[in-house]
Amino acid sequence: MSIRNIAVIAHVDHGKTTLVDGLLKQSNTFRDNEAAMDQVLIMDSNDQERERGITILAKNTAVTYKGVKINIIDTPGHADFGGEVERTLTMTDGALLIIDAKEGPMPQTKFVLKKALELGLRPIVVINKIDKSDAQIEKVIKDTSDLFLELATDESQLDFPIYYAIGRDGKSWAQVPTSEQLSVSTDLTPIFDAILEHIPAPKDASDEPFQMLVTALDWDNFQGKYAIGKVTRGVAKMGLNVAIGTPDGFREVAKIDRVYATHGLKRTQIEQAKSGEIVAITGIKNCRIGDTIADVQNPEALPALQIAEPTLKMAISANTSPFVGKEGTQLTSQKIYERIIKELEVNVSLKMTPGENNEYILWGRGELHLSVFIETLRREGFELQVGKPQVITKNIDGVIQEPIEELTVDVKSDYTNAVTGEIGKRKGIMMSQTENEDGTSRILFEIPTRGLLGLRNVLLTLSRGTATMNSSFLRFAPVSSAIAKMRNGVLIASETGKAVSYGLNNAQQRGITFINPQTQVYEGMIVGLHSRENDLEINVTKEKKQTNVRSSGADDAISLTPPTVFSLEQSIDFLEDDELLEVTPKSLRLRKRILNNSQRAKASR
Repeated sequence: MSIRNIAVIAHVDHGKTTLVDGLLKQSNTFRDNEAAMDQVLIMDSNDQERERGITILAKNTAVTYKGVKINIIDTPGHADFGGEVERTLTMTDGALLIIDAKEGPMPQTKFVLKKALELGLRPIVVINKIDKSDAQIEKVIKDTSDLFLELATDESQLDFPIYYAIGRDGKSWAQVPTSEQLSVSTDLTPIFDAILEHIPAPKDASDEPFQMLVTALDWDNFQGKYAIGKVTRGVAKMGLNVAIGTPDGFREVAKIDRVYATHGLKRTQIEQAKSGEIVAITGIKNCRIGDTIADVQNPEALPALQIAEPTLKMAISANTSPFVGKEGTQLTSQKIYERIIKELEVNVSLKMTPGENNEYILWGRGELHLSVFIETLRREGFELQVGKPQVITKNIDGVIQEPIEELTVDVKSDYTNAVTGEIGKRKGIMMSQTENEDGTSRILFEIPTRGLLGLRNVLLTLSRGTATMNSSFLRFAPVSSAIAKMRNGVLIASETGKAVSYGLNNAQQRGITFINPQTQVYEGMIVGLHSRENDLEINVTKEKKQTNVRSSGADDAISLTPPTVFSLEQSIDFLEDDELLEVTPKSLRLRKRILNNSQRAKASR
């Protein structure tokens, strides 16, 4: 059977996973009565992916069309998960580049296309969501052509096919459809045919010694570890003796136990797989992502995976709060360490180094990348504490340099001055501004990565929820001057106990509170944001003194402003250097590193 291997790549929310849904359903991969036929975002199987509405992990599926097997890899669209894109593109020979008909090419579009072109992949452009009332198809095509002109590594890459789609409805066209054609029943046949026509079949090298680059790992209770990758040459088959290693040398020998291929969402055991096929093999217990598995008689290593370096780091450690052990089951530093080591096997963009005081320093691609892992730990029963994210700097030729990012902000034009003012405070430089017909502006900035910390929440507040921001790494540059502190001081609980309305009412006279009445608090826990720059201790457990005139229920008449409740990412954004975030399966608690007031005062002298 002939094979095509493609990746579906795009900026976040441009419709990759929805289009993959359509390809799966329209290729008769599922029976009509299978549950998947009624699902949306079939490939986003991870709980966090469904809750957040984004793809976090690259996943492969396969369909058959006109007798050709098409292996499809759905990749993340968010820049923080670019490592998933970088490692999986090596398994493919072409890509569907999905671009929103209104937004056009965005920062992550540029990133994924650059990687695809560098690998020599054949791209097919799909302009998606063409039914939007404010679609700008001609402009998007022009901007896309400009992007190819900027990124192409070969003149032949400037000639790319363009198709048009409404992924949500499973419709596509080879030409821009008229308004009448939009309403006519159609399907994704033009895109299927485009894949067969424009994406080259993988090179057949089945008569050569076996070789495969491990680009992903999986695990289950039945077969143990699965090594996943594309067979570069030779044949993968049961019982084959192989060597495992890297360009630096092969380190051990193993034997392939079983070979699996994918069809739809299922793995099926097969006798053998020829070159060009994407497979999962078992029996290779000690392999890692980036290893080459090769015929033991003629072991040759493939080039190592090139993964962009982390830009942020964050310290995590076991929970030390007075409430430790009340809500979680995984409490020790050793348990956290073991879990990180397990994660490092599959999360190629994540790194870890030991820190001080039993801390572990996680290095990642961005706040979202790190917070997804923290949320995973939380759901697995861990209790831990997290420090403020820090930007990773480099010493290049004796000069300390920091990461600079390209930041795109789309916002209602009424708020452009507020947005540019805020980003200016954070050392951002405006590069361009485009006014759109719908009353919005697109503003392009260059900004240090440290200026992005906490920016998303501030922009949403300044723009009344209308701003969207996207960023991608540009380069390292010499560190500029410090950014002024962007946040006021905090309200700190002075006593341990249960917060009451009277105490919270006093706190709300001095700022914004983060907790409800009846919330258990401890000394040193942050319960609100002060209206001034300094921190303020306050007793939120204090009840109003009773007299023979006032009844014991008098506090019930107090009317409180609803508290501000932060998400995990917002809580991490909020932190300053002397603060921590306590994370448990049930709670997020902001706190001071040093809980006791007098000890804090001594430490600050």
